[in-house]
Amino acid sequence: MSAEPASASAAAPSPITATGLNLRNYTLEGATVVVCSGRLTLEHSERLKTYVRDLMPNAKGLILDMKDVNRMDSAGLGALVALYISAKKTHCEFLLANYNQSIKDLLGLTNLLAVFESTARSGLRIP
Repeated sequence: MSAEPASASAAAPSPITATGLNLRNYTLEGATVVVCSGRLTLEHSERLKTYVRDLMPNAKGLILDMKDVNRMDSAGLGALVALYISAKKTHCEFLLANYNQSIKDLLGLTNLLAVFESTARSGLRIP
């Protein structure tokens, strides 16, 4: 096995497929909205944490729009909690929006719905 193919793939990571996690952001009424689509699972949770934490120093508020997240596992839950804690430390409001019933059930089963209480009660929806 030659070293060239390994270094070539390390230099140019393969694109994330439709089953991966895609992230983009925009500003809405002074808050940074991070649109998440795909799977928030073990293989993608670090990417979400890095992406969102990089936005925190310049954001007064962060909203994770989870409308197009079709799967979340325990690592995804851990990523949300870690981001919530990081946001609190930097005095940045952190909200979840547009999450589906499956994610709401998962948050409820793990008693994490209370952590995101403000959005859970209001059922925050953004366009």
